[in-house]
Amino acid sequence: MKIPTEALYTALSVLFTTTIKSADYQMLQLHCGTLGDVQLVTGMAETADGEQRPYRIVLKIQKKWERYDDPDSWRREYDLYASPLGATFTESFRWPVCYHAEMNEAGDEMRLWLEYIDGISGLELTGDMYEQAALELGRYQGKLYADQPEVLHSLANLSHADFMKNTYLHYRSWPVVYDYIRSEECEFPQHVRQMLIDIDEHSDNIFARIERLPLVLCHRDFWVTNIIHTGGTLVLIDWDTTGWGYLGEDIASLIADEVDLDHMIEYYQRCVPAYYRGFAEYAGEIAPLAGHCVYEFILLVFGYRLVEGYLHTESDDKKTECLLTLEKIYELKSL
Repeated sequence: MKIPTEALYTALSVLFTTTIKSADYQMLQLHCGTLGDVQLVTGMAETADGEQRPYRIVLKIQKKWERYDDPDSWRREYDLYASPLGATFTESFRWPVCYHAEMNEAGDEMRLWLEYIDGISGLELTGDMYEQAALELGRYQGKLYADQPEVLHSLANLSHADFMKNTYLHYRSWPVVYDYIRSEECEFPQHVRQMLIDIDEHSDNIFARIERLPLVLCHRDFWVTNIIHTGGTLVLIDWDTTGWGYLGEDIASLIADEVDLDHMIEYYQRCVPAYYRGFAEYAGEIAPLAGHCVYEFILLVFGYRLVEGYLHTESDDKKTECLLTLEKIYELKSL
């Protein structure tokens, strides 16, 4: 893959705060799929005065595609980086620096040249790091909720508050998953099936509770692979699903999205109080801990998604993982 050298030089000039006149490069793919092509670009850059400087920078290429109920999400990071949102972050909670952003003439592909973050992520995160992630997210959302900075009202491209609800209703209307948990062919234990049926039967009342919670700026993809812990700072990547959501919605992803199953209960017990404690530092006790909806968020967001994963994989290990996750979610109900 070839990259435009002028764009690379522009990004590196911002990175080094000096003019870069040339640079070689090698590329290593970090991620590729529907949601984007992410490359680690490394090499040696030469400044205008002949100094050689090694560098690492991330190039994220995103082509236009349409997410259900959120058609402009593919370009959301480009729009957010062009906004003043970056000024709302803190030393302990932030996103990667964007050195250069491009949109092609056709308006159907963006390129972001981003800071490379060297840190701990994914299932290598410790329990303390999970708890810190929950605490810092709570603080960030609480500060924005309390201060209401002007930038919040100027962001045009955000997912809407009903995105989670509409996605759940979309899943629920899909006979493949809806009918399966009610069929004689369903291989799930009865208590797991009933848990999913119950959430459907009580969804109107649950959403009525949720919609009384504070509306906050949600990342909406707050899971371990998008959280990088480095030197005591949490750096959060992949902001393409960002939008308005309800207090606690992001914590559902931290707890249940491909989490370490051996520690899922522990992380729930640690992260939920930490999140609300962080929020209360700035916004006060707006939503008492006893009334939180994190368990309901988990079931609404991941219940049918796990059923889908179970039905559409040929891997016995993946089927087992989906079912065990549902079993763990069932255990959360009694906490």
